[in-house]
Amino acid sequence: MKILAVDLGLKRTGVAISDAREMLAFPIGTVEEWDLKRLVDRIATIAAEQGAEWLVVGHPRNMDGSRGESARRAESFADSLAQKAGLPTELWDERMTTVSAIGFLNQTDVRGKKRKQVVDTVAATIILEDYLQSRRLRGVDPSKQT
Repeated sequence: MKILAVDLGLKRTGVAISDAREMLAFPIGTVEEWDLKRLVDRIATIAAEQGAEWLVVGHPRNMDGSRGESARRAESFADSLAQKAGLPTELWDERMTTVSAIGFLNQTDVRGKKRKQVVDTVAATIILEDYLQSRRLRGVDPSKQT
């Protein structure tokens, strides 16, 4: 099953997709949109174009696990996206993914404007990789999912 992951940001939102066998996560890109309604429309369109069957939205909880403004915004976005796309949607704990993405970009020496353009996409890819690994550890068989 192809799974689309979203790293929701205030100005830029990263998007990644898995292969149908749920083995690999591929970065799609970054959507620059601050209006949530327009962003929902754009992500739903991307999901349809990519043939996504499931959606995962990063859930930015605080380090102590509590929900702040960003987490509530992600929850609202995920609900709207699920309705618009007509697909099952799951929130996924994204604590430290942006930090991991920045670390990866540091290791690969990506700097300046290019870094700003890709950090959200890398974060979405990390969210998706974590989610796919969790499914594998739980013994979920992608060929039996719909």
